[in-house]
Amino acid sequence: MKVKTFRLTLLLSALAAASSAVALALYILGDQLVYYYVPSDIDPHQLPARTLRLGGLVEEGSLTQHHDSEALAFYITDLKTRLPVVFRGIPPALFQEGRGVVAEGRFRTDGTFQASLILAKHDETYMPPYVAKSLQAQHDTPTDTPYDN
Repeated sequence: MKVKTFRLTLLLSALAAASSAVALALYILGDQLVYYYVPSDIDPHQLPARTLRLGGLVEEGSLTQHHDSEALAFYITDLKTRLPVVFRGIPPALFQEGRGVVAEGRFRTDGTFQASLILAKHDETYMPPYVAKSLQAQHDTPTDTPYDN
């Protein structure tokens, strides 16, 4: 009888230790996770206060660059909703209007997305799969578009 009690105690202790390790790992990684959204996923009245990735297309005609600084302003759209983005720095060489982009950063209190990092697709036919899937799901994009892999 004592052997069964010892085994049960050992099993429960191992489960408790494993659960604690998983909970601790999730707690530590929680601040490091960066969630991906398209503009239609964002509620303008409840803007997330954490770092996130905002993806979609750079809206045609929306790109403005200040000549006296490295500041850019543009809109990211998923063809349904658009959100203003500002970025200070040098964008990737392939960054331009009408192309896919993923911006990492935070929302300011005025609802503008302050990007700290801009990621552009690497050729004229590639788009990250999660961006393409989000755009297709949002707008029923035909399957023969350049958004396909």
